[in-house]
Amino acid sequence: MKNSEWKAVLRFIGTLLMAEGGLMALCCIPAVHFADGTLPQVGLCSAVTLAVGSLLRYRYRRFRDIRDKRMSYLLVVLLWIVLSFFATLPFLVTGATHSFSFAWFEAMSGFSTCGATIFPDVAALPSSILLWRSMMQWFGGFGIVLLVLALTPKLGINKYALYTAEASGADNAGGATVRTVVTVRRTLTVYLSLTLFFILLLLATGMEAWDAVNLTFTNISSGGFSINSDSIATLTALQQYILAGAMFFSGVNFTLLYLLFTLRWRRIGYKLDELRSYLLLCLAAIAFVVVALHTRSGLPWGDALRLGTVQTVSAMTTTGSVVADYTLWPVPVTFLLMMLALCGGMAGSTSGGLKTMRVLILFRNARAILHNRLHPNIVNPVRLNGRPVSGHITNNVMVIFLVFGGSLMLGVMGLMLCGVSPTEAIGASVGCLTGYGPGLGASGGFGCYAHFSSPALWFGTFLMLMGRLECMTLIILLLPRFWRK
Repeated sequence: MKNSEWKAVLRFIGTLLMAEGGLMALCCIPAVHFADGTLPQVGLCSAVTLAVGSLLRYRYRRFRDIRDKRMSYLLVVLLWIVLSFFATLPFLVTGATHSFSFAWFEAMSGFSTCGATIFPDVAALPSSILLWRSMMQWFGGFGIVLLVLALTPKLGINKYALYTAEASGADNAGGATVRTVVTVRRTLTVYLSLTLFFILLLLATGMEAWDAVNLTFTNISSGGFSINSDSIATLTALQQYILAGAMFFSGVNFTLLYLLFTLRWRRIGYKLDELRSYLLLCLAAIAFVVVALHTRSGLPWGDALRLGTVQTVSAMTTTGSVVADYTLWPVPVTFLLMMLALCGGMAGSTSGGLKTMRVLILFRNARAILHNRLHPNIVNPVRLNGRPVSGHITNNVMVIFLVFGGSLMLGVMGLMLCGVSPTEAIGASVGCLTGYGPGLGASGGFGCYAHFSSPALWFGTFLMLMGRLECMTLIILLLPRFWRK
């Protein structure tokens, strides 16, 4: 890796820091409007971040080309780490927390749209911090690198390598021939349109603009942060259903949504199998949870339908918004919610988890293997949307499944070594790795992670980064051969 490419990486990081500083500056608006007394502190954080970003961009302005594919992986990881580091400043300077471990955990949870929080009483936070948490999730939900590719396409870098390094679960079935910038801009168009649509929809229900903007930002990004200590439990039934709709659409492939919105029906066939599986799994899970809440918990059908629908969609899309303390629900329901979070939404969406497409390929591959055991001489390839899936793709899916499962087990063992109880370690590992956020025990439902030790918080932060980059990008950097010439 050449020295000039390292300087180009620093220039790229400077560009993103300038954008982050601009977002911090927007947090001055609620600081002034609500007079929460944090204007000088937030302004200082914004100025420092802008200054560092401007310095890096100006100092290395002549270095643009990054030809080594390895630098794409390194750049993406460094971006998430550096931006999360500077994102801790508002938490520390305003006094929201005095622990860097707490601030680091919250910042990584925000940008990775995990939704796990260390604040037991979110409503007591200054308005500037509440908006900062929401904007981190909205910014991170689309993807830090993807946003820059959409706005500044003329980069001297392998755009496809950069695109897949951050979004390995994205809509990249077309291989290296994909029109990366076009795909990213279409995704951004859908993202902005959905955000505006659901803000207006919530406003139409009588919700205050402040609540509508923050809740839309965190739910359309599959984030789950809230400005209320009880998440979305105190909202009206209509508002909860609207947010469930926002969560559901955030779990759908954004390229597919673009084709649907622009009435290009003939071009959506390559995603129908995944969409059908996503819909059927979501409906089946909702039916199971609703019936269980009515029969086992004794809830009326109306309440069971509302709570079951919203919480199931939240788990399926790894949003993490909580409508009720699900840790008090029947154990099979809680177990199902964790399994749904592991599955996740469609590829190319803001949701985390394994993604529905990969799970579908795994099941069809297992079915093909069983058929071949009964009929060894038949040719029975794995098919998706009526077309055979190449062995290369099937092998990649199996490797990602193995790595994801291994990371989950290591996460459980690592948290247990940090003093976390087995039940909470399982819930926290699922919550952090998938991006769902809430776990089990004291960190589940309306709980938080404030009782975790510093080592446990740092380990949870590592799991968030692993899950956001879908494990592979971070593991590649840990291989010795990555650093060899």
